[in-house]
Amino acid sequence: MTSSRPMPTTPGVSAHPLRSILKQAWPILISQWASIAFGVLDTAMTGHASPTDLAALALGISIYITVFIGLMGVMHALIPIQAQSFGGKRFDEIGQFWSQGVWVSLLLSIMGAMVLSFPDIWLSVSGDISPAVRERLAEYLFALTLGLPAALLFRTVYSLANAVSRPKMIMVINLVGVGLKAFLNWVFIFGNFGMPAMGAAGAGLASSIVFWVNLSLALWWVYRTPYFKQFSLTIRMPVWSQMWEILRLGLPMGASYMIEVGAFTFMALLVAREGTSVTGGHQITSNLAALSYMMPLAIGIATASLTAQAIGAQQHELAHKTGMTGLKVVFVGALLTACGLYFGRSWIVAAYTSDPVVASIAMSLLVILPWFHVIDALHCANAYLLRAHKVAMAPLVIQGFALTFVGLLGGWYLGFGPGVQYMAPLRQTLLADAPPGAGTMWVMSSVGLGLSGLMLHIWYRRLIARKNRVRLPLNPTLVDRDE
Repeated sequence: MTSSRPMPTTPGVSAHPLRSILKQAWPILISQWASIAFGVLDTAMTGHASPTDLAALALGISIYITVFIGLMGVMHALIPIQAQSFGGKRFDEIGQFWSQGVWVSLLLSIMGAMVLSFPDIWLSVSGDISPAVRERLAEYLFALTLGLPAALLFRTVYSLANAVSRPKMIMVINLVGVGLKAFLNWVFIFGNFGMPAMGAAGAGLASSIVFWVNLSLALWWVYRTPYFKQFSLTIRMPVWSQMWEILRLGLPMGASYMIEVGAFTFMALLVAREGTSVTGGHQITSNLAALSYMMPLAIGIATASLTAQAIGAQQHELAHKTGMTGLKVVFVGALLTACGLYFGRSWIVAAYTSDPVVASIAMSLLVILPWFHVIDALHCANAYLLRAHKVAMAPLVIQGFALTFVGLLGGWYLGFGPGVQYMAPLRQTLLADAPPGAGTMWVMSSVGLGLSGLMLHIWYRRLIARKNRVRLPLNPTLVDRDE
């Protein structure tokens, strides 16, 4: 029996990858900027509350983001899975995997809540943290935990929208969330409308409320939009084989995400040894790096989705062309962003803090940020090229070595450990006014990211060469030409 449902097209599978990437990337970029604006608002507004709240927020954001990004990475496995189904016109699979993704997100929420319940374990590497900072940090993490299930469930809709090239409504929802977040921050951080001044904990509570509002809007959108009815988006009983397919790809993806962010989390925890002011300056630099990272992330997600659609449609040459086009777009965008960071750094820091000591430290660290961003952007683009092909284990191993051993452990050894004297001449040349530990950590993080990006691109080239060798015998014309 032939289904009476209209068959959706695959708009992402196009012979003009540049136009398709830009068309899909810009709403993703704005959506990602809106998401990262939560951290910017928290840092900027809490910075005007008290130095203690800012320090607690800096550590709390680092811990929460490490956990959430890792869990989010698992959920983002739905993007290449559903995009390949979309490109291959296997539309029933899209609804099936969306339903199983809901169950996976609930399972991950329980795990994430347990990890966030023990902040002292994370702080064990930070040295002597004042009791006031520890107390406010615990309150901040507890408030965020209340919204964790909504944040992960939202990622099922986010992944679906990007897999089928419909990211604009996610952008609108996130923009609405930013406005609501700013208002709720003003209410809870500073104690307005009769509420107590909660400081950092108020910022966490505001985020959790917005997470639940965003989820409600996203579900309302997919169930009210006729286009999505074609995918039969109903909650079905758990199917272990499909949940395992998500986890098999998602767990190494999430682990890769966690390694990337975790390196910066532990960097923040180590930098905390140099004092509250250094922690604040480092947090501003990290926040700017995260904000800038949204551009290559958006292009990487769009490129991966379109590449996966082409793979699902068996258009392998177009898939490779799309991936390479995305890589070039990322490079150009990273250069433009780096120029903005370099020439606008004084105005940017002034918007973050009114504390002259924190501002001075942030300015000293921002010297390396433009270079760091270009390296980080290319690393991101190459990772997403591999994920589009459902390759996740190789990036995990590469990133684990380069980011953890070279970047994080190397930064600790040369910045805080026995090798401090070896790094001093280079650090004084590159970052003369920066705190020794924080400056070294940023330099070694750049080295680790650069090594990882290079190794990921080499692996991608080997993957394409191997796939071409497999496909060549199927095309007699190409075989004859090569011979």
